[in-house]
Amino acid sequence: MTATIIVADDDAAIRTVVRQALTRAGYQVRLTETGAGLVKLVQEGRGDVVITDVILPDANGLDTIPRLLALRPGLRVIVMSAQNTLSTAVRATEQGAFDYLPKPFDLNELIRSVAAALEGRAETDTGEFGGDDTPLIGRSPAMQEVYRLIARVVPNDLTVVVLGESGTGKELVARAIHDMGPRAHHPFIALNMAAIPRELIESELFGHERGAFTGAQARAAGKFEQAQGGTLFLDEIGDMPLEAQTRLLRVLQTGEFTSVGGNRSQRANVRIVSATNQDLLALTRAGRFREDLYYRLNVVPLTLPPLRARSEDVPALARHFLEMAVNEGLPRKQLDTHAIDALRGHSWPGNVRELENLMRRLAVLERGDTITAAAVIAGLGQGVIATAPPAVVDGEGLGSAAAAHIAVYFAGFGNQLPPEGVYDRLLAEVERPLISACLDATGGNQLKAARLLGINRNTLRKKLTDLGLDPMAIRRS
Repeated sequence: MTATIIVADDDAAIRTVVRQALTRAGYQVRLTETGAGLVKLVQEGRGDVVITDVILPDANGLDTIPRLLALRPGLRVIVMSAQNTLSTAVRATEQGAFDYLPKPFDLNELIRSVAAALEGRAETDTGEFGGDDTPLIGRSPAMQEVYRLIARVVPNDLTVVVLGESGTGKELVARAIHDMGPRAHHPFIALNMAAIPRELIESELFGHERGAFTGAQARAAGKFEQAQGGTLFLDEIGDMPLEAQTRLLRVLQTGEFTSVGGNRSQRANVRIVSATNQDLLALTRAGRFREDLYYRLNVVPLTLPPLRARSEDVPALARHFLEMAVNEGLPRKQLDTHAIDALRGHSWPGNVRELENLMRRLAVLERGDTITAAAVIAGLGQGVIATAPPAVVDGEGLGSAAAAHIAVYFAGFGNQLPPEGVYDRLLAEVERPLISACLDATGGNQLKAARLLGINRNTLRKKLTDLGLDPMAIRRS
């Protein structure tokens, strides 16, 4: 029999588009715009899969999920939401959702999720989670994938390895997995392998007994013992010496460890999350990392995108760091439109950490309340904004400038391809400063700016929303 999909969303356009896509894929579709209508359909036994928005006129879609599952145990619920945060993704999983799709989503991805739900391929473990706050920020497609993966691994004890360049926030991901999981009320202990002398790593990990080596005047607990019941985060795991790798492998295999100089085994009740900016597989092939340990740690690989691959997240991150500075007693600052353009144009070799340091520096050094593009460029240092195009006159040389910009963008990924969606990402980088300039020229008058651009006012409003531009902020600047 043809499967029936229930779609609950208060936006008629979204209901229509989703219905058309599902119908083309061979499914029957029932539509509703309210939480009450959704519950009624499920009570009547209709629908093999539910697709629901979070915000409904009379209910919260996430809060409705437990009621739906009580009525129909085993029913698969797919959540779609414009509230594209890690908290939303985790809460959807907590409430028992089968999958979470951030808006806007790819219709092919939705079809794949529905097919998977009908086959029952995804895990639906809904363990209890800790706090709802997280320092991870970003609504870009690349970060949405990170959120979805974190939400899937939070409830269980699977070993996770976080991959990514330096400064991308790998420890923040490890802390989010801990803080939102069932071990949240137990310790989170971090150890940086690159910062510990080789001869002391085993002692740091497993502890030592008095007299175990010269200078060991008393017994000391290691990180495994300190993290009991919680999470042990092993940063820069690629720098771990081979002899320590052997002992760590044994702990992962047996679930027990022995302190240096000791003879009594202790139970290792910890979740292991590791991180590295190196290619562990390449290290394995070079004989610098144990292959068996690699597969033990690499149960769930989670790759964090570099900041240059999610430039649309830069404004939100920058404002977040400025707000953090205020909380630390520094004066409040705001970014003008051209400053945001300058930030988005930078290639960020130091990733999120570089952006955070810049915002703190500008919060201290800038005398006025508003941070300008000139201040951003000065803060970054002369010549570092490699992606800033040269000046053009009435479009002259614009094609060459765009070509240079795109060449720098692609070069930033080395031998790898940039993430999918490069067309929309680069097109937004052209639209944003163009629309900002037109609004500046018209004093923030959207009707005049739309005429100047040659588009209607509704199209301009939609573009302002999609690009995250605040016309009032542009007028003030």
